[in-house]
Amino acid sequence: MSDLRKTVLGLHAKRSSTSNSRLAASKQNFGPVKWSNYFDKEEIIETSKGKFNVYSKGSEGPILLCLHGGGYSGLTWALFTDAVAKTIHCQVKALDLRGHGKTSTNDDLDLSLETMANDVIDVSKKILDGSSTPIILLGHSMGGAVAVEVAHSIDNTVGLCVIDVVEGTALDALSSMQSILRGRPTHFRSIPHAIQWCYKSGQTHNLEAAKVSMPGQIINVNSLKLAADECDEVEVEKEDGLDVLGRRSVASSACTLTEVAEEPEEKDGNVQTSEEPQCNDCGKPPLPKSQRTENSTTSPEQGQMGPPQHAPPIHQTASDTSPPQYKWRIDLSKTEKFWTGWFTDLSHKFLEVKVPKLLLLANIHGLDTTLTVGQMQGKFQLQVLQKSGHAIHEDQPHNVAELLSAYLVKQKIALPKDGFSHNNVPSC
Repeated sequence: MSDLRKTVLGLHAKRSSTSNSRLAASKQNFGPVKWSNYFDKEEIIETSKGKFNVYSKGSEGPILLCLHGGGYSGLTWALFTDAVAKTIHCQVKALDLRGHGKTSTNDDLDLSLETMANDVIDVSKKILDGSSTPIILLGHSMGGAVAVEVAHSIDNTVGLCVIDVVEGTALDALSSMQSILRGRPTHFRSIPHAIQWCYKSGQTHNLEAAKVSMPGQIINVNSLKLAADECDEVEVEKEDGLDVLGRRSVASSACTLTEVAEEPEEKDGNVQTSEEPQCNDCGKPPLPKSQRTENSTTSPEQGQMGPPQHAPPIHQTASDTSPPQYKWRIDLSKTEKFWTGWFTDLSHKFLEVKVPKLLLLANIHGLDTTLTVGQMQGKFQLQVLQKSGHAIHEDQPHNVAELLSAYLVKQKIALPKDGFSHNNVPSC
């Protein structure tokens, strides 16, 4: 490669030696964090269709019923739950949808929109137990489609918040869904390795979120026990005990980097790798190529901005011959026949919901024509949170909590806690 091309691609940036990189990495670990650090309790709610696991926090105020995206679990809301509980009086109920987390049903692979909607309606009736407590529906990606679907059917619904899913871009992405799923590791040799992949691949840009959310997405291959229930048994591994991929990048925009694949250079017999670049604004690792605001590759199950199609693999070191111990809780590739149904007519149905509505996006370019017109007519409130991947509530839990809290206080749906002023939160 010529010096001119290296200069253009930013490959003359200062590099650190392998030993220095390992030294810096040794300060970081990928050990899991227990869900009980964020929620008060978990409970199993039984319906005629199965046993649904729900993580809860709080005992007063309106209920925030949180519905996760495909492949995630209720634990994806952990950091958001901790943050929102400090800003408004509310109760958070984070549900493991059918086929996910610790929920078990009569058919875990039936992820049709109708079936999941009926599940949520049944669970909400059990949660309310005849009370008139107001419910605010929160849904991320696939869960956003479910939230919109049930908004008309749960009488106590007083608000709706949909996170990073838009009909047009989601439907356009269906053709690439299977290749994205094939690009993920099928197994992990440990929980820390799974967390490392979650963070390094860009599924989340918040390491703390990865530590609590990823264990809710994988199960032990032998016991079939959810990894989230094995956190106490995990010995914390430092990053220098894991394989870390060297990457070289050149900044193209805020929190967006263009990655260039190149073999490590050798100098004096030692392989040298560059330090992983960080965004100057937020200090986060760069967004993966599939999550950039320009020419991004979209994923329906992961919404508009899913994980990279070729995420960094989890390598075994020469000294580690242990077999894989964990696999994904659900094989999403087997649910393909339901994908189109999740998003068809979503924009129209969203606008038809009569309660106050908030739409949070990571990318303004994802807004389709129907929603653009609706937003101009004031039918919902829109907020774009840049510097985020698809899982906005994991990447920026405090910002999402403050925006939602301010909106609910403004709509007189929730009461603020001492010290929180919705007037200090930027308007949409």
